[in-house]
Amino acid sequence: MAKSKKKQALGRGLSALLQDPDNDINSVNDKNAHQVIGNVIDLELDRIEVNPFQPRTHFNDEALKQLASSIKELGIIQPITVRKMDFNQYQLVSGERRYRAAKLIGLTDIPAFVRLANDQESLEMALVENIQRQDLDPIEVAQSYERLIDEIKLTQEALSERVGKKRSTITNYLRLLKLDPIIQTGMRDGFLSMGHGRALLPVDDKAKQLEIYQRIIKGDFSVRKTEAIVKALKEGDTTKSAPHKPLFIEEGSKDFSAYFESKVTIRYKEEGKGVIQIPFDSQQDFSRMKKLLDGEK
Repeated sequence: MAKSKKKQALGRGLSALLQDPDNDINSVNDKNAHQVIGNVIDLELDRIEVNPFQPRTHFNDEALKQLASSIKELGIIQPITVRKMDFNQYQLVSGERRYRAAKLIGLTDIPAFVRLANDQESLEMALVENIQRQDLDPIEVAQSYERLIDEIKLTQEALSERVGKKRSTITNYLRLLKLDPIIQTGMRDGFLSMGHGRALLPVDDKAKQLEIYQRIIKGDFSVRKTEAIVKALKEGDTTKSAPHKPLFIEEGSKDFSAYFESKVTIRYKEEGKGVIQIPFDSQQDFSRMKKLLDGEK
């Protein structure tokens, strides 16, 4: 804790430079700019505005409380990054979770790395840092990639180098934005994974996408099962494309098989009807199963 307080004391000396209108810094050529730009200084939280380019839109309250508790105990280990705006006014580039957590426990100032950047540079810094550092959901990552391509005018090759990801990885994320918005929301809310989303991409019909999406949610389908449903649908096999076997049938088929000591097959139809098939190897095997049934009467 002693080292942390010493660092903050040094920061306050630098931050004092920014509270004097005669020393307002707007470029690297201004007086004292070398002491502030590229340095960590203490800034008042009220002097910092949130970043309108922030790609993260969801902040988990419980996670913020945990971070706030850690900051209260250990201090802010990693400074936030801000850019200089008007006189003694700053804008977050990265570190909004730390910024919010500091406010949550009533801190009045926070260590910040100060930069000079225009809107485009700030957008790029915020997007790239968040992609690399934060646990964004797949849709937030995809939207960040899209903004870097559309607004910063980066090619996929340049973007790949900038964020340290393979071009194929970036392409896979971007393709998720072709899904129906309801499915994208489901991914953001954690109802299905990126794997589920990728499995749905071959389905061009949005209505069909939503139909399968509902089946995934209701049946708690795995990615592999979702892929099988989509494949069957694309091949035009309606019996394979149906969700078919709810959990009670999956479990029931095991009970049937154990009871009859035979591999029982259950074919389930959309309207709730189905067929139970119990194979037998011989007349003796058939008689054995019949006795089992007679014993139930």
